[in-house]
Amino acid sequence: MGALRHPKILEAYPEGFKDVIHKLELVEGDGGVGTIIKLDLVPESGVIPGITWYKEKFTKIDNEKRVKETEDVEGGYLDLGFTLYRVRFEVIEKDKDSCSIKSTVEYDIKEEAAANASIITIQPLAKIAELAKDQLISIKA
Repeated sequence: MGALRHPKILEAYPEGFKDVIHKLELVEGDGGVGTIIKLDLVPESGVIPGITWYKEKFTKIDNEKRVKETEDVEGGYLDLGFTLYRVRFEVIEKDKDSCSIKSTVEYDIKEEAAANASIITIQPLAKIAELAKDQLISIKA
């Protein structure tokens, strides 16, 4: 089992994001491609304005290339007029004991909701990268 689908990563979401995520529910799957999770957000967090919950699907997990992609499938950005919201994480090895994470957001939005594109920010992805780093370090230890 590769680190990109390690079950402890899923377990870490609520603790690592307790100021942002109120509840995380595994809707279906085992952490691999096709897994769907539902995230209920803490409304006061304001990390993703206007979004209180969403479901995302793990659409790509490549442990060899160290790539993981997710897409919103219900709620969240889709409720704000987006027709696609995809996040891609790529872990880039620097040396034996260090790496960096390249995060990419891809989205499509309905023309009438174009003003909502301004809510897209890197802040949630940076927090995910920090959580992943901390969790992977603890797994390695």
